[in-house]
Amino acid sequence: MTEIRAKARAHLVPHFTRGEAWRRDDLLVVERGEGAYVWDAEGNEYLDGLSGLFCTNIGHGRSDLTAVAAKQMDKLAFSPNWSFAHPSSIEAASLIASVAPADLSRVFFVNSGSEAVESALKFARCHHLANGEEQRHKVIARRWAYHGTTLGALAVTAIPNFRDPFEPMLGGFVRHVDNTLGCSGSDVPASELPCTTAVEEAILAEGPETVAMVIAEPVQNGRGALVPPDGYWQELRRICDNYGVLLCADEVINAFGRLGYWFGSERFGVVPDMITFAKGVTSAYVPLGGLLVRDSLVDRVWDSPAAMFLHGATFGGHPVATAVAVANMTAMSEERVFDCVLGNEGRLKGGLHALMESHHCVSDVRGAGYFYAVELMRDRRSGADLTDAEFAELLPGGVLESFVREARVLVRPDSRGAAMLAIAPPLVSDATVIDDLLERVDQVLDRVGGWLKASK
Repeated sequence: MTEIRAKARAHLVPHFTRGEAWRRDDLLVVERGEGAYVWDAEGNEYLDGLSGLFCTNIGHGRSDLTAVAAKQMDKLAFSPNWSFAHPSSIEAASLIASVAPADLSRVFFVNSGSEAVESALKFARCHHLANGEEQRHKVIARRWAYHGTTLGALAVTAIPNFRDPFEPMLGGFVRHVDNTLGCSGSDVPASELPCTTAVEEAILAEGPETVAMVIAEPVQNGRGALVPPDGYWQELRRICDNYGVLLCADEVINAFGRLGYWFGSERFGVVPDMITFAKGVTSAYVPLGGLLVRDSLVDRVWDSPAAMFLHGATFGGHPVATAVAVANMTAMSEERVFDCVLGNEGRLKGGLHALMESHHCVSDVRGAGYFYAVELMRDRRSGADLTDAEFAELLPGGVLESFVREARVLVRPDSRGAAMLAIAPPLVSDATVIDDLLERVDQVLDRVGGWLKASK
């Protein structure tokens, strides 16, 4: 184990990981997985309470998916989707279209969520050019939203520490507006909510003739599983229609069952013009992402003088990845995985709210389906928030990470706007697994509460 950790530190550059964490002697090396659990190279078991990174939806260790990948490699390991097609990409696109909302039935494959968002940005531009509206290039996105890390996707991302180093390279074509945190529609019509009117006001301020699209996640990940108020998405649809702006639902996390449906847009009863996806489409067994687009929009681009969508990627729609996507989606359907999510959603949500009641260091629990955030504070009874010093010690890479490791639960300490735990178990997690997850999160919160008490 010492040798493999040394090799990692010497040669492997991690993603979004602080240097001191990577150099630690107890660097976690995950070696195998089964169902909702993984084991490190020393044989220690962990409950994967984040589905890898919101993506191993069908769970770990599925030999049926690996067998499909091997069979496809033997038959056709690679062929591009440039000017011609191959059977697995055709079958995957057809299957995705069959479960997508309304007339979103054209699928453009890429390799990741960031690339999917890049594709949406470029398609929106191509669509407006096809309509002779050359001024339309601006994008409305929401604060604290995460849409990816490649430069186009990073431009619409609104997480300061991700953006700030690259700000001179981001082009200035995006306007960020308030998200739905604290935006309740209980006594106010959705059309009058500040988080809704902010979108229309931004379009008007920029000039509707210059705005290409609005992009938003059905449930926003950044700032902690933000569930929109009733009617919010219907208002986004109305506003976009009113000003000729395309509406894009970023469902890289939300799609393929995370909210209990094939697409999160379905849960909120809206039909966007585009949907970005990745992660759960293959349950992360191989990389795959994509963009779903309404029929008429694609035809308009093809019938324009450009006659094509001016975008492409060598590995987009890779035969192995799309074959695994078909196998993954088929298994999800046959095994009624979404019924598991919807049937146990109340158990997970109710259990997290019960933990909030018993731990005064929890200020809020938000989420839907198998997608939640637990927000932390110093003391809910007195209304005392964490001090800056306490926040810095907790995370990123601080003592909260240690508490999570000690409880042997892989949930995500999150510092984007508040101190939080992101919780998103595999969709195959049954009541027994949910109870185990809640018990381990309880241990983490016990440690947080004890640490805060000792730090007075």
